[in-house]
Amino acid sequence: MKLNRSTDMALRIAMLAAANPRRMTVDELSDQLDLPRHHVAKVVQRLQRLGVLVTIRGRSGGVAFAEDGGNATVGHVVRAFEGDDEVVSCDEPACSLRAACRLRGELRRARDAFLAVLDDVTLGELVAGPTGPALLALGLPRPRPAPGAPPSPVGRQAVPDPV
Repeated sequence: MKLNRSTDMALRIAMLAAANPRRMTVDELSDQLDLPRHHVAKVVQRLQRLGVLVTIRGRSGGVAFAEDGGNATVGHVVRAFEGDDEVVSCDEPACSLRAACRLRGELRRARDAFLAVLDDVTLGELVAGPTGPALLALGLPRPRPAPGAPPSPVGRQAVPDPV
């Protein structure tokens, strides 16, 4: 099973927020995780509605891990972002094997087993031990270029001139 991009982002954002003792801005989350700011803002809103993050508006505001966020399970977050859709669709296009097929039931059972494993892991457990400090050591926030400024050469490899 492959998680969609927003689920992956949600888990990484939650882990970074859990590891960080201070509030972070959406820009800092975006920079440290190298994710598009617009998408980070949307995912943060959804995580806030789930009770995983708290957001504070204003000059000294930001995003922080909720007090009880560490008790939320990975399965809870995955279900919230992935939904309860079937792994395969037997309706569009309509499958002629549907009446006698066992595949849909077996895939459902596999999905349920996958989620059951994730239900046994809390977000707090994901950042325990050396993981938390490793998350905080991710790339320091990069300065954002001024509007209209050329892209920064940071992170680009120099291309030798042809001889």
